[in-house]
Amino acid sequence: MLLATTETICGKTIVRHLGLVRGNTIRARNIGRDIMAKLRNVVGGEITDYTKLMGESREQAIDRMIEEAQGLGANAIIGIRFSTSEVMDSAAEILAYGTAVVVE
Repeated sequence: MLLATTETICGKTIVRHLGLVRGNTIRARNIGRDIMAKLRNVVGGEITDYTKLMGESREQAIDRMIEEAQGLGANAIIGIRFSTSEVMDSAAEILAYGTAVVVE
């Protein structure tokens, strides 16, 4: 599966547009991470637990988007974007979306 944030893929011709595909996940923080994050906020620096959590969330959202595109018969996704939103006080949604296409 080819993935691109652009509207085209260099060297490939889009022969069919299959429509919007998306994948999302909602992740909640836990109290242990929150305590460490508040402490890190005081002394400064990267909050590695949250960095890891967000990275895993993005990968899961991408995987789900790819599954949806494969179900439509796509071999590429163009115009990929990400969106993040707070669902509740300690949970966030990561959404990956793009256009499923067939390229040659």
